[in-house]
Amino acid sequence: MELRLDYNSSYKGSSFCDLLRHNYPYILPSIISDPYSAQAVSTNIPHGTTIMALKYRDGIIMGGDRRATEGYQISSRKIEKIFRSDNLSLIGIAGAAGPCLELVRLFQTELEHYEKLEGTVLTLEGKANKLAQMVHQNLPAALHGLIVIPIFAGYDTIAGVGRIFKYDITGGRYEEEDYYATGSGGKDARNTVKKLFHPDMSQAEAISTILEALSDAAEEDIGTGGPDLIRDIFPTIKLVTSSGLQDVPSETIKSTYQRLLNSMKGKAG
Repeated sequence: MELRLDYNSSYKGSSFCDLLRHNYPYILPSIISDPYSAQAVSTNIPHGTTIMALKYRDGIIMGGDRRATEGYQISSRKIEKIFRSDNLSLIGIAGAAGPCLELVRLFQTELEHYEKLEGTVLTLEGKANKLAQMVHQNLPAALHGLIVIPIFAGYDTIAGVGRIFKYDITGGRYEEEDYYATGSGGKDARNTVKKLFHPDMSQAEAISTILEALSDAAEEDIGTGGPDLIRDIFPTIKLVTSSGLQDVPSETIKSTYQRLLNSMKGKAG
């Protein structure tokens, strides 16, 4: 079915979600169009953790493990949890996998729609506020177990710095100064970063810190998957600077993890 958006309708705002809600509510995912219709859900829904972000010398870096669990089983070993929201910002997701992915797609479209309609991009603050509204709309579903907890981060071209925002299930938005991690292994990851973080970290140091934190989280948390050398599965890591968004190559992640392993073996010896 081809969708033709009616821009001559009574809705005149620049929000893509509100436009659909006003004219085409049946297109929106149920968690957004009619969240109060959510029923009690089974625990057998894939959930993803752990995600984290930290500031480094040139901007922001964000990483996430690749495991999704379904009850006490592993439902996926290669799920993606870190996504581009636009060229200067990232969103990481933890919680019920389906609603999380729907939120990411809607948020990406929301930003593209605003830019095309207004001829300019939202400020980083505006993007963070928009995501807070979308998380808040998921609250009724979250109360039934379909929890969506994102981390949003990006490079603020006005302030000339990287910024990190965390959220609660009500849509509450809070800014973190240096780093943050969430998900079932978030506390363990934060404990690792607390010992290693300094504000003038190089890109290489930041990548190594993310990997070490996620590896430590995987040691303690059953829901977090560590780097898998046998299957060649490694965390997803992306970074944002004033030049835009970049994916950290898997070869770089693998070689950095190998150095971490060698270092740990040396200390153990």
